[in-house]
Amino acid sequence: MAGRFIDKRVIVTGASCGIGAAAAKQFAVEGACVVLVARRREALETVARQIGPDRVLVVAADVTDTDAMGTMLERTQTQFGGVDVLVNNAGYHARGPLERRCPDELARMIDVNLKAPAVLCRMALPYLRRAGGGAIVNVASLAGRVPSGGTATYCATKFGLRAFSLSLAEELEGTGITVSVVSPGLVDTEFFADQVEDVTALAFSQRMSTAEQIAGQILACAADGRRERAVPPPMGAICTIGYVFPGLRRVVRPWLERRGRANKERYIDSRISRRLSQSASSRDASGHASDRGDR
Repeated sequence: MAGRFIDKRVIVTGASCGIGAAAAKQFAVEGACVVLVARRREALETVARQIGPDRVLVVAADVTDTDAMGTMLERTQTQFGGVDVLVNNAGYHARGPLERRCPDELARMIDVNLKAPAVLCRMALPYLRRAGGGAIVNVASLAGRVPSGGTATYCATKFGLRAFSLSLAEELEGTGITVSVVSPGLVDTEFFADQVEDVTALAFSQRMSTAEQIAGQILACAADGRRERAVPPPMGAICTIGYVFPGLRRVVRPWLERRGRANKERYIDSRISRRLSQSASSRDASGHASDRGDR
C-alpha cells in the first residue's frame, strides 16, 4: 500500500485540522507533494511542519474566493509542475433548527459545502487533463444520504455534493479523471466536539469514526477511483434503506434516538474525563518545572 502517490501533486482543502490534516499527512507519507489550503495560516503551518518543508505548499485562502483558488492552482503548477489529485474537504456546519440560523449562515453553508467544490472542480479540470488524468475526491456526509431534522441546509448541501460528484463521474468516464465521493458519519474531531451539544441524539446512534479513518478512505478513492465510499460502510446501506423506505425510518427512529442519547452522554463524559486528565497532567508538568527551577 505504501507509495501509491509517489511524486503525485495533491491539493487538499480544509487541511488545517481534522480530516483534511489527516489526509494531507497520509498522502505525504505515501510520497505525494501536498498543497494545504484553508483560511488559518498558523494551523496550516503546523501541519506543514509535521509533513516537512520540501514537499508541501501552504495556501491560506477561503475556498469560496474564486480568484484565490485560481492563484492557488497557478502556484501549484509553478511549484510542483501540475495537479494529479484534488480533495474537496473544506466544510461548514451551522447546527440547529432552521429558525435559529441567520441568512448569512445558510448562505455560507451553501457556498462552502456545494458551490466552492463545484467551482474548484471546474477550475482544476484543465490541470488534471494536462497531467494525463487524475482523481477528484469530494468529502460529503451520510447527511447527504438521508434527511435529518436540525440540519436541513447542511443536508441539502451534502445531498447536492453527492449528486454532483456522481454525475461528474459519469461525465468524465473514459477521460482518465475519476471522481469519487466519501460520505462519513460522525467524526471525532475538535470541531465536532466544540458543537457536540447541538448534535442530535439521532446522529449519535451511529458508530463514530476518527479523522484518520476517513482520510484512509479518501486515499483509497484517489488510488482506485471507486465512485463512492460510506464510513462506516454499514451506515451507508442503512441510510439508503431509510431514504427509500421513510415509513421504516419513522418506526425505528425512537429506538435510534434512545441509543443515541446514551451514546451522546458517554461521549460527553469521556471528553470531560480527558480534559480533566490533561489539565492534571499540565499542572503536574508545571509543578515539576517549578521544582527544577528552584533547585
